[in-house]
Amino acid sequence: QAQLVESGGGLVQPGGSLRLSCAASGTIFSIYAMGWYRQTPGKQRELVATITSRGSANYADSVKGRFTISRDNAKNTISLQMSSLKPEDTAVYYCTRLLDGEPDYWGQGTQVTVSS
Repeated sequence: QAQLVESGGGLVQPGGSLRLSCAASGTIFSIYAMGWYRQTPGKQRELVATITSRGSANYADSVKGRFTISRDNAKNTISLQMSSLKPEDTAVYYCTRLLDGEPDYWGQGTQVTVSS
């Protein structure tokens, strides 16, 4: 059974940067696509970015040009580098493993708060 553990969340000022990481275990990490979702209270989780097993990335329009997803198959980790952060990026961010394009395992989430 896969386990995903996020880290790196916190409080940052608007315009600032933050890097999230996700460590995976219990799965053959390199063969799966991975992704980041986020959720704010009262709203459904929304897709932020995905990365295929070969490293091809896709982004939600709202974060394109500001966020970068990456993976290190040797370390079983993915990362989300977030720049030019806006208050509307405030959310709990979740790491996911993707199976046929859909999340099948979730991390516990890490809070990102963008506020002055």
